[in-house]
Amino acid sequence: MEIRDWTRIGGGCISDAARFETDEGPFFAKWNLKAPPGLFESEALGLREMAGAGSRLRIPTVVATSARDSTAAFIVMELLETRSAPSPTDEETLGRGLAELHRKTAPRFGFARDTYCGATRQPNTWSNAWPEFYATQRLAPLLDRIAKERRLPASDRALYDRLLARLPELLGAKATPALIHGDLWAGNVLWTRRGPALVDPACVYAEREMELGITTLFGGLTPRAWSAYEEAHPLRAGWRERNPLYQLYHLLNHHLLFGGGYGAQALGIARSLAA
Repeated sequence: MEIRDWTRIGGGCISDAARFETDEGPFFAKWNLKAPPGLFESEALGLREMAGAGSRLRIPTVVATSARDSTAAFIVMELLETRSAPSPTDEETLGRGLAELHRKTAPRFGFARDTYCGATRQPNTWSNAWPEFYATQRLAPLLDRIAKERRLPASDRALYDRLLARLPELLGAKATPALIHGDLWAGNVLWTRRGPALVDPACVYAEREMELGITTLFGGLTPRAWSAYEEAHPLRAGWRERNPLYQLYHLLNHHLLFGGGYGAQALGIARSLAA
């Protein structure tokens, strides 16, 4: 493959990104000089797993990945030509496609390898119980890192620990493992010329309500898309009451990565739900 030209484009706050023009057509690539272990390999696996769901969503085809060596880690994938705004059909396709994605299941909760939400490593050891997975593979590791890297008073950690102990009661035991994107905010939904696409996954087989934690915080589903999703795959009763528990993970992660007022928002949720 011969590279004829390239142009830097927005690639988020973690990695550099560019469009490459080659003799085999255009491609999209991201690279990172200080990539954490397995960053792009986990992204590639997530993209392939989502593509394997057979949904109507556009998932970019992965061309190549490289772990960090003496240079940079990178991922090369199909370039998706985007447009500025969706059509009503695009919005409905997103909702129905997400429902189809969430119908892909697994015997247990977890994933084939650890993944990343932003720069935060997510352990994905398989578990039979959703409350246990959410406590030990998501919330507790984040709280441990926040305690080491940011301020977390002992009284606040005790509050969070009480909340973790209540998760079986608060989340219930009816969850079914479903493939979720895992970081489905508005920036990871692309409106392409061939329909809506999902990029930058943090995939896991989880209770599908977890997908809505970040979507309800930072966008991603328009009202029309949401209506199509609910028609295709209605959520369990009480999901709105459980939603703050899933917002909590992303607020804690943003607090870890960016600071600001996210910690106070997370603490407010914990205070409202801890016994």
